[in-house]
Amino acid sequence: MTLEERLDADLKQAMLANDTTRKLAIRAVKTAITEAKVSGLEKHTLNDAEVLTIIGKQVKQRRDSAAEFAKGGRPDLVVQEEAEIAVLEVYLPKQLTEAEVRARAQAVIAELGVVDLKGIGPVMKRLTAELRGIADGQIVNRVVRELLGQ
Repeated sequence: MTLEERLDADLKQAMLANDTTRKLAIRAVKTAITEAKVSGLEKHTLNDAEVLTIIGKQVKQRRDSAAEFAKGGRPDLVVQEEAEIAVLEVYLPKQLTEAEVRARAQAVIAELGVVDLKGIGPVMKRLTAELRGIADGQIVNRVVRELLGQ
């Protein structure tokens, strides 16, 4: 069963269970998938990796929205966004903790022999390629800057 088929099945289940949060989150992902399919010159199908990328973007959008709602004093909307994030994270691979990211960053920095912020480019290029989909890019960036800034 492809990830897209799983989303379809889960949407039907959410509709039958009258689970509004799951239904809204999955529908938003399905809309983004449809937009990605029809973008460009011809319609094409998406593989699971492309669908995972779309889900990751949806989660990031919701995190950003939750942060903005928190700044704006709207805890009700923050709760809604966090609930949708929880629904979508089920489909994503397990995310690395900050400690795991730090350990991987230290290994790459040592391997490349980088000693200061001037060498951040190759480190970030390598880490983003290795950790794509399993670590938040903002966390990776922050950890690398902390390690190289010392």
